[in-house]
Amino acid sequence: MKNTEPLQDLLPLAKKESGYEKRGYLNCDFKLFHLTDIPAQEFEFHYHDFDKIIIFLSGQVSYTIEGRTYSLNPYDIVLVNHAEIHRPSIDPNFPYDRIVVYLSPDFLSVYKTKDYDLRECFLHCAKAHSHVLRVGKAGSDAGCLLDIIKRLETASLEDTYANDLYCQALFLEFLVLLNRTALSCRINYLTTNCSNPKILEITDFINQHLSWDLTVDFLSSQFFISKYHLMRLFKEETGYTIGNYINCKRLLMARDLLKTEPSITQICYLCGFKNYSTFFRAYRKFFQETPQETKRG
Repeated sequence: MKNTEPLQDLLPLAKKESGYEKRGYLNCDFKLFHLTDIPAQEFEFHYHDFDKIIIFLSGQVSYTIEGRTYSLNPYDIVLVNHAEIHRPSIDPNFPYDRIVVYLSPDFLSVYKTKDYDLRECFLHCAKAHSHVLRVGKAGSDAGCLLDIIKRLETASLEDTYANDLYCQALFLEFLVLLNRTALSCRINYLTTNCSNPKILEITDFINQHLSWDLTVDFLSSQFFISKYHLMRLFKEETGYTIGNYINCKRLLMARDLLKTEPSITQICYLCGFKNYSTFFRAYRKFFQETPQETKRG
């Protein structure tokens, strides 16, 4: 794990015609970066193949994730699930200081049992309707979390005996404590008033019903809002059109299902596509590979 600036997090791997980008790369279980900079460009809406943890240290930053916008305070912990569309908004007058961890979604499955799941803090984002844990500097939990992540940062720069194993142990300790404190409500998921509640309701509905025939007319009647107002408001609040958002979410869902569901044709219909040829063309265009190639790994 090298502590260097993740340039691929700033530059797109592949520009998508949907209007947002896949960014970043990860070829190991997790990777840590400590970044202090003033980005030279504004971030566009994008997504990752991996989960992301951000420990915000200083700056003037708000984070928009799946239509919800959070104004960050020092020591807030931001949790971004893989395939969630997001972007930061950064005041260029202040350096943006943060620790970022890229995390493979498959890594923690090794440690999942019937009694616990170390991805619980990520999974709880949907239940809490929040992606930010407000830690604050005071308190033993906050101090312990920051101490562990600082030790991990230091260890990631070393080249000592069994250092990869030591870094992994530190990271697992961090995740165990993070889940314990979040589930016991000793630190809380941040509520936000910086988003349109109607749009949040609609995005939640879309993500829970991707197999349905989700047309603008249907959503308009379902939520008692004119379709033209809905289209304008959705684009203003999220940065992308309803059609592009639904298509992206369906394709990302399909890619996840390709890891477990044996039938590609069944996946096509589970994800809301009306025929296989449309699904195949959309998938290949979006991911630059076929469903069969993804399944083969």
